[in-house]
Amino acid sequence: MPILGRLRGRRRSARVLLVDGGGRVLLFRSLREPGRPAAGYCWFTPGGGVHRWERTARAAARELAEETGLSVPHTELTGPVARTAGYADLGWKQGWFSDVFYLCRVARHDVDTGGFEAHERATIVDHRWWTAGELTAPEEEVYPYGLAGLLTDILADRVPAKPVRLPWHH
Repeated sequence: MPILGRLRGRRRSARVLLVDGGGRVLLFRSLREPGRPAAGYCWFTPGGGVHRWERTARAAARELAEETGLSVPHTELTGPVARTAGYADLGWKQGWFSDVFYLCRVARHDVDTGGFEAHERATIVDHRWWTAGELTAPEEEVYPYGLAGLLTDILADRVPAKPVRLPWHH
């Protein structure tokens, strides 16, 4: 049976590489498994699910506002600059996941997580701004894989003309 025949669902996500004037990207720290700190933590970019009727750029802008308090028109996002996709069993959802990444540059931003949904409040425990150098050898896993190289290219004004394919992370 082909793998798609066994999937319980598909989930499209729109994510944002929010880069500040210091060349740092914002990441959220999350429990790998809700309620189980012993299972470890990981870091990932702001973003989330795309509604059935929604275009990915609009979803990315919506998610950015909900998760960071930063409201920008979807037309001010650059990209998509990267994509990744693959199968995952995250506990709350099992199936085929595809993530598309947009770029948003700001001089600075004070993150406001007041718009988090209940499941985000239950699993996301921290946020911080990372340099490309810090991303090369993190103590905890960072998603997407390949973010350090992509950020290095973006900071060197080598923004991809078409989305870079990043390795799947599950």
